[in-house]
Amino acid sequence: MKRSLLLIMAAAFISSAEAALAQAPIVIKFSHVVAPDTPKGKGALKFKELAETYTGGRVSVEVYPNSSLYKDKEEIEALQLGSVQMLAPATAKFAPLGVKEFEALDLPWLFKDEATYAAAMKGPIGKYLFKKLEAKGLTGLGYWDNGFYLASSNRPLIEPSDFQGLKIRISGSKVADRYYREVGAVPQIMAFSEVYQALQTGVVDGCENTASNYLTQKFHEVQKHITTSYHEHLQYAVIVNSKFWAGLPADIRAQLEKAMDEATDYTNSIAKKENDDALAELKASGKSTFHDLSDAQRARWAQAMRPTYRWAVGRVGQEVIDLIFTELKLNSN
Repeated sequence: MKRSLLLIMAAAFISSAEAALAQAPIVIKFSHVVAPDTPKGKGALKFKELAETYTGGRVSVEVYPNSSLYKDKEEIEALQLGSVQMLAPATAKFAPLGVKEFEALDLPWLFKDEATYAAAMKGPIGKYLFKKLEAKGLTGLGYWDNGFYLASSNRPLIEPSDFQGLKIRISGSKVADRYYREVGAVPQIMAFSEVYQALQTGVVDGCENTASNYLTQKFHEVQKHITTSYHEHLQYAVIVNSKFWAGLPADIRAQLEKAMDEATDYTNSIAKKENDDALAELKASGKSTFHDLSDAQRARWAQAMRPTYRWAVGRVGQEVIDLIFTELKLNSN
């Protein structure tokens, strides 16, 4: 009798434990390298809010900003291994995987404004690029805008010749490496989390980034001059581990896709204002001297960097270059 009672109690315990496990939320670790109060940081938090709401708590999203979980050099490998489920890296980060086509987005003076960028990424260009990730075990969910780059150093950057000999930090894009070499600079690849100290100690002379990243990372505190050049666009691709994504219950995946679509619209809608507000705050701080390029000066920068387009064909391939030129209605001369 006692044995039967123990068996019944054990079975009940096992059943209860199984029920608890069945009700445990699916955890999505979302890692990124920027501050929470940037467009990408706010987008990640918006996705967390929407995902947990739409799934009724069946999904728990853990957001890890500021490289607190993985540095940008490590995060894609961690995603492929399944140690993290979601990332939003700059699109240049895919080249080490053998998907160099994304670097075409780093061509200087490619997008004339945010609307042009948004239309391109929702259309054939964005779809073409995401398709390239599938063989790497990655699924693309959306493109997040973070606006256009400023350029900075401890001397004014007005003419292309002003870059001569300067060590400029870049995130890793070979296209960016090339356009800086075209103006005589010496590009230096460096993790985002290391840039402030490198600027402070003179390991590098300058960098490029968006206003929101300059502000939140305090780059303006260690750069005497900042030029509102807007020479390149910064975009992120939100990606997931394909095996993890395909293994989700269909109803959960549908709700997460809805959450991602809305988080993407939210992020892209705030990007310009966030950067405009950040630029105003940077200027108000008085810690850097700002330089706005005239149309003629901007044209000279574009002309000096233009050979990068011919060089890029050998790097990213003619196919993606042709697609971009067609979709953006660019002059190939």
